[in-house]
Amino acid sequence: MKTLTLSARTLTAAALALAVTAGSAAATVALPGATAPVTGFSQRAAPGDACALPISDMVASHDHVMAGPLKLSGGFSRATLPNAPVGGGFLTITNTGDSDDRLIGAESPLAGHMEVHEMAMEGDVMRMRELADGLVIPAGETVELKPGGYHLMLMELQAPLVEGETATITLIFENAGRVEVPLAIGAPNARGPAGHGMSH
Repeated sequence: MKTLTLSARTLTAAALALAVTAGSAAATVALPGATAPVTGFSQRAAPGDACALPISDMVASHDHVMAGPLKLSGGFSRATLPNAPVGGGFLTITNTGDSDDRLIGAESPLAGHMEVHEMAMEGDVMRMRELADGLVIPAGETVELKPGGYHLMLMELQAPLVEGETATITLIFENAGRVEVPLAIGAPNARGPAGHGMSH
């Protein structure tokens, strides 16, 4: 497990990535040394590690996607600068079942690999770490991936994330399997999907 300590002095325009809101002021998180990213989270969860989710178990509506007992809603991302190496992904996961599940991987054609991170402010220092063992989604509870907390990182972006477009990612769960989720790309300081649904 790796921990990244980011202070304002280490943030550079070339590594602008994930904007995190503290109070009403938006701060931009950078990943210094982006040419040597942290070991990929999704690389631990190859497609064969989780069975494909049967179509009958995956239901999409205008505002959410169901993957078995998991309800995935509010997916969004933020526009990035042209040369930004990373981007962020956010959504809400509700486990309506009786058993815990675990988010063990994620992937997207827009990124070389993806990771799941936890971030927290400690004074004026931002600490971010990869959750190498995945993120538990407890039975009967809701886990929110949001700016300033748990979030997905799209590493080695293949192209900029453009406001107004939609990015598609695949989440890989230990029990629910693989499920595609659309992320509505908002402004660089977006706090939510800005009215975009999760249909696909």
